[in-house]
Amino acid sequence: MECLGHKNSRDISLERAQQLKSRIEDYLSVKDTIPTGLNRQNEIQEKKNKILTLFNATEENWKDWKWQLTNRISDADTLAQIIKLDEKELEGIKKVGSEFRWSISPYYATLIDDNNKYCPIKLMSIPHIYEIEHNKGDEDPMGEEFTNPAGSITRRYPDRLIINVTNECAMYCRHCQRRRNIGTQDTHNSREVLQESIDYVRNNPEIRDVLITGGDALTLSDSMLDWLLGELHAIPSVDYIRLGSRTLVTMPQRVSDNLVNILRKYPPIYINTHFNHPMEITEESKAACDKLANVGIPLGNQAVLLNGVNNDKFVMRLLNHELLKCRVRPYYIFHAKHVIGTTHFHTSVDDGIEIMEYLRGYTSGMAIPTYIINAPGGKGKTPILPQYLISRGKNSIKIRTWEGEVFDYENHPTVPIEAYLK
Repeated sequence: MECLGHKNSRDISLERAQQLKSRIEDYLSVKDTIPTGLNRQNEIQEKKNKILTLFNATEENWKDWKWQLTNRISDADTLAQIIKLDEKELEGIKKVGSEFRWSISPYYATLIDDNNKYCPIKLMSIPHIYEIEHNKGDEDPMGEEFTNPAGSITRRYPDRLIINVTNECAMYCRHCQRRRNIGTQDTHNSREVLQESIDYVRNNPEIRDVLITGGDALTLSDSMLDWLLGELHAIPSVDYIRLGSRTLVTMPQRVSDNLVNILRKYPPIYINTHFNHPMEITEESKAACDKLANVGIPLGNQAVLLNGVNNDKFVMRLLNHELLKCRVRPYYIFHAKHVIGTTHFHTSVDDGIEIMEYLRGYTSGMAIPTYIINAPGGKGKTPILPQYLISRGKNSIKIRTWEGEVFDYENHPTVPIEAYLK
């Protein structure tokens, strides 16, 4: 068929394909320069060997999540034997440690790139003096103290709630929204407090979705998780249970055969994890994700937009692509909360909108999370999007495509189906 100046459909298609190809060239030109855990395996292995020697440990120790948890690094002088730290950094870590707790699993320490002073892994895990020199912010930006109707529950929505089970994590992220709860020692909530939370869910049948988090839900023992999941699963009004855990990223050894066998007893269970940078996707973290996906547990990712870590459209795009290869669906990008001591991680909302603008149309919908700002005081998640609806008229709207083209689109009032099918 001849059309558009006698060009046939194949010529038109080829021109369009070339045009689309040109739109991805900027990403392709930088993609291979972005470090990932998978392309840094040799460096990771070298640091692992150093840690095993330092701790007089074996490969079997390394694979044991309890060993990883017990041997978290929380001493600056020990850390200095594993990664490169100058005197100023060492002094800063010690000063911050007197005010804000820090700890890093041996596994996660292997991901730090000594050749990059501003390594994203280092920024997220190792204290910086800025945390106490510029300690503006809120202790409880989500207002969780005022959304706790019983036990260790946080309730902000009509049909779902959170049960906070512990303050323990495999690694204490420097951007943590609950750093006020970390304290000086690890504390799991008692069975009595958890029972009160379970009873609240049972007595409020409008609750259909329960998220277990902390701290990190997967730092609970297998037996405690088994009990808690069993109790919630037995409540008829609970449709499904979610687990919030960063251990897939910071201590993937936690995904043991026994844990998987427990989780598969209580379907449907969903796990949302927290990858922030492609450097966190390693052979071990990918294996942990695969292990869960192989038994039918859906995985989602909740990244946090962090200055110097991932507030870059190319980094976030690569992260989302790598996540999908691990069978983890990008779910949310959270705008960083204004937590005390985390000012240096804050970005503009414009950074987030630019990332979303660059993802829509430039990659598949599966690789596009929702960008979220949590309204102050626990008022809930607010999605933030680039503006695609430009204006609306009586019978039409004006829309903008991902490429910036503007079109009028019919928008007639809905006519009841009965008017058509009399």
